[in-house]
Amino acid sequence: MALYEHVVISRQDISPQQAEALNDTLKQLIEEGGGTVAKIEYWGLRNLTYRINKNRKGHYSLLAIDAPSDIVKEMERQLSINEDVLRYMTVRVDELDLELSPILARRDRDRERRDDVPQF
Repeated sequence: MALYEHVVISRQDISPQQAEALNDTLKQLIEEGGGTVAKIEYWGLRNLTYRINKNRKGHYSLLAIDAPSDIVKEMERQLSINEDVLRYMTVRVDELDLELSPILARRDRDRERRDDVPQF
């Protein structure tokens, strides 16, 4: 099986719970096809660089996948017909990075800094 990193951007007007449900659906599809999902990160609602279908923001998610290529193609096919998905990108990698992505690591670091500041 091959290793992939997959990023999905979904519409801004769905709830975070619906974005998480989309991630769960993708995980279920991959596992039914004999693959595994090593990591799912929900990055939250973020600004887009440019408008996509009149959306200025999108819900970002990252999945680290170990699956056969036909399952990944089926996942991409289902994402292409899903109205809630603005963009997706799958990249084949040599090894999966299971640590926190830089986006979530920065968010955690910012929280730690705010916690260290004395409150008046």
